[in-house]
Amino acid sequence: EPFPEAGAKREMAALARLGGRFVFLDDPLYPPLLALLPDAPPVLAVLGDASLLAAPAVAVVGARNASSAGRRVAEELSEALAAKGLAVVSGLARGIDTAAHEGALRGGGTVAVLPGGVDVPYPPENAALVARIAERGAVVSETPLGTAPLNRHFPKRNRIVAGLSLGVVVVEAAHRSGTLITARLALEHGREVFA
Repeated sequence: EPFPEAGAKREMAALARLGGRFVFLDDPLYPPLLALLPDAPPVLAVLGDASLLAAPAVAVVGARNASSAGRRVAEELSEALAAKGLAVVSGLARGIDTAAHEGALRGGGTVAVLPGGVDVPYPPENAALVARIAERGAVVSETPLGTAPLNRHFPKRNRIVAGLSLGVVVVEAAHRSGTLITARLALEHGREVFA
């Protein structure tokens, strides 16, 4: 629900203290592909380089309990994509997502979409990775600061991952998984899906 004005001003000031900013749906920096979604977030909180959100992007996603081969593929592929000037988008989860962000940081830019507030790294062991992405890429969320990641936030996070991207690469995934939700959303929005 929309913030009351005083709350919105407090939130903007708190985000600015973290070095972040809001990007609204009518802002030139708002990701054009995400804007095409019928349920596009009206506002995104962004730490880092907001201009990266408008860059051509590919999502690299996959299982949390990934194999070492899967993590290696995600890392190498993401590094190569980023080196070609594509932003690599992922959800910062354990396993494939983390490997994708790590590889992309070596090659160029990456966008991490968080299920909670941009100030709530999830999983917590990725706090240092979030800080690195905020320096060299972009960390994004549609939820207010301080929001803890709840189960219902994950599918919403996944629609943003898919929505930001020209295509989604599924590296490894279980049959019933958030990864396949992301792939299905990508197909629904007319994006490419690679596996």
